[in-house]
Amino acid sequence: MKSELVVILALIFLTTTNAPAADETIDTRARGIATLDIIVGDDSQRRLEALTDIAPELRDWITDFAYGEVVSRPALDLRSRELATVAALTAMGNAPSQLKAHINGALNAGVSATEVVEVIMQMAVYAGFPASLNGISAAREVFKKRGITLGKETQ
Repeated sequence: MKSELVVILALIFLTTTNAPAADETIDTRARGIATLDIIVGDDSQRRLEALTDIAPELRDWITDFAYGEVVSRPALDLRSRELATVAALTAMGNAPSQLKAHINGALNAGVSATEVVEVIMQMAVYAGFPASLNGISAAREVFKKRGITLGKETQ
């Protein structure tokens, strides 16, 4: 009986000390939405609502953890994080929609089109030419939609 009581008290202690406070959750969510707004151009609410009917937990994970906890950390600026994300998604080679979204996000965060192309080209060395070529195709599509043209300055 005594050991059962100790276990119960330990569980209560762990759940109350590890659970985020309501204010912390609100701050994390606000940070996540603010970061997403920069990346997607003030369109985060609409994009997040698209997950509400089928996967509201995923919406919350993306907002609170991915963007509220990780992407909004102060050690790297958003521009650097978006370049890293473009590189990672290019290397993965299996997330074309997310790659296009983050190419847009990189541009919204102040990355130049030339820098986007350079980081995608660098991925040819690490992820292979097919991944890099697919990344260039995604960038071309994003640039065309945004009216961005690149000349010889990317060579």
